[in-house]
Amino acid sequence: MAKYDKADIERRMNGAVESLKSDLSGLRTGRANTSLLDPVVVEVYGAMMPLNQVATVSAPEPRMLSVQVWDKKNVNAVEKGIAYANLGLNPMVDGQTLRLPLPDLTAERRKELAKLAGKYSEAAKIAIRNVRRDGMEALKEDEKKKEISEDERKRAEDDVQKLTDRFVAEADKAAEAKEKEILSQ
Repeated sequence: MAKYDKADIERRMNGAVESLKSDLSGLRTGRANTSLLDPVVVEVYGAMMPLNQVATVSAPEPRMLSVQVWDKKNVNAVEKGIAYANLGLNPMVDGQTLRLPLPDLTAERRKELAKLAGKYSEAAKIAIRNVRRDGMEALKEDEKKKEISEDERKRAEDDVQKLTDRFVAEADKAAEAKEKEILSQ
């Protein structure tokens, strides 16, 4: 049974790019985006839960997020969770709703966020290269077991490299777009 599976390699590389896009969507650009609160976890009912499981997050205005807590008892816990997430947001409690005005980003903070986008991109590219390495090793193993010929291995290695190049370019493009968005606000 051959270990090399091109579809699996492509799926794993695509997963790395999708993870990068998810991470980048959480970076603040100055516009209200509900995904900004995705990393927030709240301690409710004796357990840590994601914010979206105890409240509804919306962006009623371009520079304001609104968090509608479902259970009155959890308002303080949600407020603490948002503060603990260290997103630079100061919640204002209004009954069961928390309003989160987004402060203007300073030039220094923009540069920090752009640098962070670059770090996320680099981590995704490392993951993609690790998948490439796994694919190359599987091909060599298949060749040793005489399941594929040397020519087939070389052809498949070229395919793996083309996939790697494609997904690395996609990761670069996503990070570049996010950096441009952050710096141009």
